[in-house]
Amino acid sequence: MTERREEPDPGLVAQRAEELLPEEAEAGSDDPRAEAEEILAESEARIDDREEQLADGEAEHRRSEDTVDPA
Repeated sequence: MTERREEPDPGLVAQRAEELLPEEAEAGSDDPRAEAEEILAESEARIDDREEQLADGEAEHRRSEDTVDPA
């Protein structure tokens, strides 16, 4: 089983809080750091879940032609 990360890296949180996406900057934020921490925590959770699926052989495998209609 993959080790779960407790919290996102503080340096990444600070960077993400400073570099808001255009739509985030337009909407504004009362606490960009907390928002960045939540976004990165969710991202890391998806990575952890994906790594666990791969380790357990549960991951879905697709080819590019399985995901789009051929032109």
